[in-house]
Amino acid sequence: MAVPKKKRSKSRTRTKKANWTVELPNLRACPSCGIKTVSHRACPECGQYKGRQVLQIKTKTPKTED
Repeated sequence: MAVPKKKRSKSRTRTKKANWTVELPNLRACPSCGIKTVSHRACPECGQYKGRQVLQIKTKTPKTED
């Protein structure tokens, strides 16, 4: 089993841990519907990517009460 040869200093450990952050994804507005989406992905609302329809989006129809 591998064992470290030398002790890692506190400053080196903390520097390594300081760079372990979670970044928020870059969002852009969809050109067709305007909602914020992740870049280089098809829009989950309208299903378009680069001006083309690539996903068929199902819409929920409200139930009518008789």
